[in-house]
Amino acid sequence: MILAELNIRHTRRHQPTRRVALGDHYLPTSGPAYGAVLLGAVVAENLGGLDDEQRDLLPRLLADAEDGLSVPRIALRHRLQTDTHGLDRSRHRIVADGGPLTLELDTHGWPTPQVLGAVMAAAQLPASARRPAFRSIAAAVARPGMPPEGLEVRRLLEGVPGMRPYAPGAAARPNGDGGDIVVEAWRGVPAERRWAMEVLGVRAGARVDREDVQRRFRRLLRLAHPDHGGESMGAAERMAESKSKLDDTYFGWSGPTTKGSVAYFRIQGPTVVIEYAPQGNTDHIHTVIRDPGNDYGKKLIQAN
Repeated sequence: MILAELNIRHTRRHQPTRRVALGDHYLPTSGPAYGAVLLGAVVAENLGGLDDEQRDLLPRLLADAEDGLSVPRIALRHRLQTDTHGLDRSRHRIVADGGPLTLELDTHGWPTPQVLGAVMAAAQLPASARRPAFRSIAAAVARPGMPPEGLEVRRLLEGVPGMRPYAPGAAARPNGDGGDIVVEAWRGVPAERRWAMEVLGVRAGARVDREDVQRRFRRLLRLAHPDHGGESMGAAERMAESKSKLDDTYFGWSGPTTKGSVAYFRIQGPTVVIEYAPQGNTDHIHTVIRDPGNDYGKKLIQAN
């Protein structure tokens, strides 16, 4: 039985943007107030991951949130928003399954979005329900790292196995749960790798072949709607041109592959060059998007 649940939507670890939104949630604050307990537990678990500046800013955010929180806004150097498209999900719950009450904490994401998601959830509760929620959060801030007493803690280091990713054509199961076979098949696969495999349509346990991954990626690329600023006809022509040269288009990576590290990558082909170049850290990024065949407006000049 689910006694409380909080789904926090956030940017994936490997992406440079910092976005947080509130997902589905069930946070009762009457009786045992398991919803308030869960919010405090999420904050206590993740508070140690905030840097010094974020810790200094947190009291002001909590004071503002007690009267309700306007969204979108910037908080703790993250963008709080309502749009959940393309965001990862961390699911935290308190459940009763016949034994001691269990606190499930999804720990695969960065800590700061989890704290922000808990504050957003508390702020959107009715005024009478906010008080116990923020009392629980305040207690967690006073005792970081201390889970609530009387709950058995289960940390999900790899996220929730069997939870479908939020990607084009992917539908989420109720509560994100699959059958035991599905869950066990993904057991031990890191969350980011599982997400990439599911987006590409690669089954758990399947052999990952480089050429097969490239073919799947190119197919998804052709299905994606281009983000463009021109006429639809022009965009269709550009997509057709890029599609015709995909076999000569390559992806290159330079740098470490650990999560949160500074690394450079490039997509280069006859019709497109895309560069992602961090300038010393992940807070300062330079990007280049260019059509090598249209440098200095060459195609426009030839057309006229």
